[in-house]
Amino acid sequence: MKKGYSILAAGLALAMCASMGACGSSSKSSDTAAADGVYYLNNKPEIASSMKELGEEYTKQTGVPFTVQTAASGTYAQTLKSELAKSAPPTLFMVEGPVMLNRWKDYAGNMSDTEVYKQLKDQTAALKSADGSQVLSVPVVTETYGLIYRKDLLKKYFDMPGASIKSVKDIKDYKSLKTVADEIQANKDKLGVKGAFTSMGFDPSTSWRWNTHLMNIPLAYEFEKDHITSQPATVKGTYLPQLKQITDLYLKDSTTPASELSGKNMNDATDDLTSGQAVFFQNGSWSWPDLVQGGMKADQIGAIPIYTGIDGESDHGMATGSETFWCINKKASPKAQKATKDFLKWLITSDTGRKTWSKTMGFTTQFKTFTGKYASDNPIMQSSEAYTKAGKKNVAWDFVYNPSDQWKNNLSDAILEYAQGTGSWDKVKTAFVDKWATEYQVAAGAKS
Repeated sequence: MKKGYSILAAGLALAMCASMGACGSSSKSSDTAAADGVYYLNNKPEIASSMKELGEEYTKQTGVPFTVQTAASGTYAQTLKSELAKSAPPTLFMVEGPVMLNRWKDYAGNMSDTEVYKQLKDQTAALKSADGSQVLSVPVVTETYGLIYRKDLLKKYFDMPGASIKSVKDIKDYKSLKTVADEIQANKDKLGVKGAFTSMGFDPSTSWRWNTHLMNIPLAYEFEKDHITSQPATVKGTYLPQLKQITDLYLKDSTTPASELSGKNMNDATDDLTSGQAVFFQNGSWSWPDLVQGGMKADQIGAIPIYTGIDGESDHGMATGSETFWCINKKASPKAQKATKDFLKWLITSDTGRKTWSKTMGFTTQFKTFTGKYASDNPIMQSSEAYTKAGKKNVAWDFVYNPSDQWKNNLSDAILEYAQGTGSWDKVKTAFVDKWATEYQVAAGAKS
């Protein structure tokens, strides 16, 4: 789910949230979409080459023409609009959550008879029509995020004389997280680190960790409390005091002074962890290939939820969900729709498809067919699954209801001002609450 990553070694393509697109360019396995074949409009630039190769292999094995076009970074919505208007439109496209699906629902065919829907471990993860009668979209991957940690460095703290917390199992709420972070920071020289947390920069490659993922924590708990299940016109900001707590902790117990965060990027934060300068790193399962490239082994990495001090957080696990969903274009020819359904079945059942999807591209999926040698070996996903098995409820990915990119940009700008001492926390509250209502109305006006 994300952008601004370093270039990865071949075969370690990274699963990302589409709203944080990585650098990329258009790529086709053929010059034009073939009649009655599969035409896949892909929003993940980081898998452009792998997807092209997979399409060529699919054609080789089945004889079915396969075209893939990958939108460049930040252009997917525009590209989708343009391509759907063509005489040979995509037969398979992606939407970034229910808000985007609502815009293109007239193109989304019923997927209830597809193998990708039937093989979902949790069919409630699919997006349905307003009356619930049709399955319009199926999740592409499953991702999770929280506080990734270095096991060796955290153990070094646990073993330190005077440490108040002695096990990762005892980090179960904001109070215990703050205790650990503060004690690591106070003893950073003794522990050989620069800070408890990696830098939380505001460069575009990393600002989404503030304005999307961290902001999702208070948003998700507010939506859960108020039983909100669709995009609301307004939000309350119920848990903004808890958001301020974790923000202050990140800024205080960091490898980097707050005054220097404006230019810090994702590589800086990743390097903080892989070089052993920090213990905790707010990020997600998609960052695992970068950590591998940085020399990390699976047994060195764990992850815990982001605790902010909200009542009931000890009963929750990590923030886990899907942001990118497949749709089959119902305006394509019947033969093309069938060919597309057949391809998706092949993708999640064939050896070639599963190996490419889970290993070459590095995706974790919600499909029952990805077991055994096709199961995820991502330690961040495994940490999330451990919380689920322990009976903890996942924190929902409610950032998929964000009204606009401008709302997110307003938030990170306000937090940066707060971090640098040039703006008050009231500006963050205004950006969160008031600007949500404003941006919602802007979006509603654009649709009318």
